[in-house]
Amino acid sequence: MTTLAPPPSQEDARRSHRAGPPADGGVAARARRLFTGPEDDPRWARPALWGILLLATALYAWNLTSITGNTFYDAAVYSGTKSWKAFFFGALDSGSFITVDKPPFALWVMGLSARVFGYGTWQLMLPMVAAGTGSVALLYRQIKRDFGPIAGTISALVLTLTPITVAITRDTNPDPILVLLMMLGAAALMKAVRNGKLMPLVWSAVAIGFAFNTKMMQAYVVLPAFFLVYLWATNVSLGKRIRNLAVATVALVVSSAWWMVIVDLIPASSRPYIGGSTDNTVWDLVIGYNGFGRIFGASSSVGSQGNGASFGGSSGLYRMFNEIMGGQISWLIPFAAITLVGGLVLRGRAPRADAKRAALMLWGGWFVLHFLTFSLAEGTFHPYYVTAMAPGIAALAGAGGVLLYRAFREGSAAKWAWVLPAAIAASCVWAVVLLQRVSGSGTVYTVAEIVVAVAGIASVLGLLVGRFTKRHRLMGFAALAAVVALLAGPAAYSVSAATSSTNGTNPTAGPSTGGGMGGGGGGGMGGAPSGTKSGTKPSGSAPSGTRPSGSGSAPSSSSSTTKSGSESGAESGTASGAESGTQSAGGGMGGGSQVSSEMIAYLKKHQDGATWLLAVSTDQTASSIILESGQPVISMGGWSGSDNAMTLAKLKSLVKSGKLHYIIVSSDGGQGTNSAITTWVKAHGTAVKSSAYSSSSSSSSTSSGLYRLDASDVS
Repeated sequence: MTTLAPPPSQEDARRSHRAGPPADGGVAARARRLFTGPEDDPRWARPALWGILLLATALYAWNLTSITGNTFYDAAVYSGTKSWKAFFFGALDSGSFITVDKPPFALWVMGLSARVFGYGTWQLMLPMVAAGTGSVALLYRQIKRDFGPIAGTISALVLTLTPITVAITRDTNPDPILVLLMMLGAAALMKAVRNGKLMPLVWSAVAIGFAFNTKMMQAYVVLPAFFLVYLWATNVSLGKRIRNLAVATVALVVSSAWWMVIVDLIPASSRPYIGGSTDNTVWDLVIGYNGFGRIFGASSSVGSQGNGASFGGSSGLYRMFNEIMGGQISWLIPFAAITLVGGLVLRGRAPRADAKRAALMLWGGWFVLHFLTFSLAEGTFHPYYVTAMAPGIAALAGAGGVLLYRAFREGSAAKWAWVLPAAIAASCVWAVVLLQRVSGSGTVYTVAEIVVAVAGIASVLGLLVGRFTKRHRLMGFAALAAVVALLAGPAAYSVSAATSSTNGTNPTAGPSTGGGMGGGGGGGMGGAPSGTKSGTKPSGSAPSGTRPSGSGSAPSSSSSTTKSGSESGAESGTASGAESGTQSAGGGMGGGSQVSSEMIAYLKKHQDGATWLLAVSTDQTASSIILESGQPVISMGGWSGSDNAMTLAKLKSLVKSGKLHYIIVSSDGGQGTNSAITTWVKAHGTAVKSSAYSSSSSSSSTSSGLYRLDASDVS
């Protein structure tokens, strides 16, 4: 009689896997496993992961040369390739007059790529695409470890197809770097929870510290969940948990504050002005403009309470579901919320250190904290911020969904006969509502709506019939139909984001549905430089490599570049008069003044050894001129034109030393220091006639606020 040996236990399988292949075939076997996965994985798991990663890369990098990017950050990266001082401080210009209003870590990443490969579109986008794809791979690994390959695959696919994540990863805003660093922190935290050791927790803190140096206080949104999960779920004594958290907190403070402390200790005269601050310190930027000002809307750098809320709609719990935000992030919020509650209930009687419950607590906390923060924030808010919430939603969709499906399939409790189908039905109904909002916007959205309806009904009915008739195969097909139904809408938006031009300053996915900026087909920050092809080098001392397509052009006087209405006024009034219709110098000291390519050519010809080509009012105008001319340009008022970066005394010093000759001031003046500068420039400077640089101008006309100043003009 033939007897069958019992199947190897999971521990035996893991031990066999750890032992590795025979020495004579070690390299080949390891190479195979790279593509096929561990031996105890299903055969489909690793190929599915590779397929998702290829899909993510394709969405993020599709038609790469058409990506506009944010000229504000593009100019800072370019300046950093010309000056290590500008690189370290994150200065907008290579002369290091003023910094951007964020810490520089993301600029460093893009800047190193540009220094190695040359400055251009793909060189700046390479780190962003890598960060986006890396986040997908990291989430897969984290969810697979605790919930299996099916859950990991679903989570990775959901994150890949999150519309706002596709849109922002195709941009040079710092958010993709922020998300990857936060996810690295989460991965290290879960390792610390599993093994109880100190160093993984320290590395988690360091990752969040680097995330802080990418986008400041936004990196700390997840910290309450991190602390709670470690305190609750780590299988060591309470005293050791508290001690380890104390050490990790020190690591967090050091890794967060080192750049800020160095910069604030350097005398103001030896470094750039800190853009976005009210007192020229990074600390003020942390607690004000990039901190509590974003939550409470009470930063003097930004304006009164609630300023900027129109970019994502009014604050409140409904914000994530409104016409602006709904199509960007909300598709699976109902499903994630239900699976979070259901998953925690299912693990309710598990031991305190249960890994699955710890993971649900982590990703549930990630989701809930971001949802509340973004929904209730009354300060400046842009739709692309919510890409940071996407990993939490994706993790819950995969992990929670699989937990509910297994409970539903096994029939372990009568109540689970309706929870999973109810979660699928709720999200499908919401997807139809979202797609109805854009009905008529394109065939892809109509098809998506039909797929959602048909696949959603088939899924719910299949699950119910399969459970009551105990047909597990039918339930499996129904679960697959649910994945199709839940992802049809996000996929349509994601494809739109990948294949159409978006607003580089505030990218969004899909058709425009409300008062937010961006949306598929929205303009970038202008066309290619006058007289050059899109994506080629600017004239003069241009950046090496190809320049980001369309970023930073200054329209010529004969053919002004008209921007989309959604983009005009990039900060909803905070940058008054900035670049609407034609390239202008922004509000305040340069409002309404056109800067043409002919003017830029004239300024370069008559720069006369000055450090800065020109001084204008706002970052938007300065960054565009920097990218076209390849020369440093002073932004006197920062992003909104309200920074006190330029004083009359400082202007006189720059002029007297020959570091600056040209300045644009508005015809109606400004307020406070701006008014004093305007008055002095008009009284002592020489107005440059537009006929000096434009052949189409009459000899009697003057430029719109362009003045020449020399050392002799300073008394």
